[in-house]
Amino acid sequence: MQKLAQRLDWHTVRKVKKGAITLTAVALCLISFVRAQVPVPQQDDPPSSSLSRQLSDLQMEPARQAEIERAIHVHDYAAAERVLLEEVERDPKSPHSAKVLAIVAGVFFLDGQYANAVIAWKKAEAIAPLDERSRFTLAMACIKLNRRDWARPELEKLAAAQPQNPLFLYWLARLDYDERNYNSAVARLQKVTALAPKMARAYDTLGLCFDYLGKFDEAVKNYNQAVDLNRLLPKPSPWPHVDLAISLIALNQLADAEKNLREAIGYDSRLPQARYQLGRVLEMQGAFQAAAESLKTAIALAPEYPEPHYLLGRIYHRLGNEPLSKAEIGRFQQLKKASEGQAARATELGPK
Repeated sequence: MQKLAQRLDWHTVRKVKKGAITLTAVALCLISFVRAQVPVPQQDDPPSSSLSRQLSDLQMEPARQAEIERAIHVHDYAAAERVLLEEVERDPKSPHSAKVLAIVAGVFFLDGQYANAVIAWKKAEAIAPLDERSRFTLAMACIKLNRRDWARPELEKLAAAQPQNPLFLYWLARLDYDERNYNSAVARLQKVTALAPKMARAYDTLGLCFDYLGKFDEAVKNYNQAVDLNRLLPKPSPWPHVDLAISLIALNQLADAEKNLREAIGYDSRLPQARYQLGRVLEMQGAFQAAAESLKTAIALAPEYPEPHYLLGRIYHRLGNEPLSKAEIGRFQQLKKASEGQAARATELGPK
């Protein structure tokens, strides 16, 4: 489960200011699930080996179990879902079907069908209590769908059952951060770092919270801790370096900011936010051509990302290229307007 959360976590929420759940509510709100307000995290798949163990516990016909396992192994999730749902239909209200529904929910999660996964888990829970892993992955599916209000009660149940588990406290803190309850997030995260002093992402999120609270020294201190721990990971994330760099830019420590951004790009050369922030630093240092190249890379990686267009337009203006400047500023305005319109539609379609 620690690996599950780690892969999900690093860019679920970045530096962007910004109850009980029934099956009926899920069905009514599916249309609002489609678009999240922040970039979705990397795919966080429950390990197939866990599904295999769950299938073995079902004591299904060997041929049907082998068919499901083979489909999952080759990522033919639709075939696995079909066989599992046929199994549910044999006796929809039985404890056996509750177990099957929990498994098919995991397959839906693997398949990126997060709304269907939520529905399957809630149907399973209506028959029998969910196990810890299922409930946690249910919460992650809700976050994938930008339904953090639905994720919170699931995480609260887990945290109440295991108050010393830093994973559940961490994700509750992340929800506090999303809701701009920074003081609450800080309190939870400080408990997390006491329980798990090597959790790099906890220090990174603490840095974000302190940044928004205007406590920049504390922010940088926690970012640096996150960066040091991040370097020790088998696959370091670029995000602690990007977050630290943003604070360093605000403090006008441009050389250190550039160093961190280049390290971030070394970890993930296709992260548009790192390229954009590097463009900012280079522009502030007067390296306009190099800044323009970094911004053009950010745009190529994420054409719908508005901010690089604006800064690139400003740089073209400095360089005396007014046609390109106007084109980039115009593109920025189009993207911002489209983004604001999507946000407004998502609000209108959401539950009242």
